Amino acid sequence: MMQEILNRAAAVRLVIFDVDGVLTDGKLFFDDQGREYKSFHARDGHGIKLLRRTGVEVAVISGRKAESVGRRMASLGIEHVYQGQENKLAALEDLCGRLGLRHEQIAHVGDDLLDLPLMRRVGLSVAVADAHCSILNYAHWRTTLRGGEGAAREVCDLVMRAQGTLNGIIESYF
Repeated sequence: MMQEILNRAAAVRLVIFDVDGVLTDGKLFFDDQGREYKSFHARDGHGIKLLRRTGVEVAVISGRKAESVGRRMASLGIEHVYQGQENKLAALEDLCGRLGLRHEQIAHVGDDLLDLPLMRRVGLSVAVADAHCSILNYAHWRTTLRGGEGAAREVCDLVMRAQGTLNGIIESYF
């Protein structure tokens, strides 16, 4: 079974992450003025930067819209940011057209029902450890870490390992 996951990951040229529940722990914080705050794990961000360094593109497709997401993605160099997407398939098709990719070359990481249409279309679908039970049967692989707590880094490492680039990345720190 793991060999099949590695084969799927080896073909990946784009990883799409959901935000709430994947890149964050899913909690939403609001101050008295209605400003929204999110917490992102530094290790996830570093993994995304490393993955991008290997030539794999990264995108975000989120059902919600928040300024903090735009800022965080800009700091990671992620150019493909789709927020406020109730229909995530439209964003997927836009990405395929822009990047010239087939669905089999794409991985999606999700945690809830809004992610299900993408998970059913892409070559590698991933659920975070604490994903809602309704999507687990549609995931090819499940992380051991929870959303916002290193799950994205696990996915990045999986793709780099499958593509034979992880050891080179590690060695670059010697």
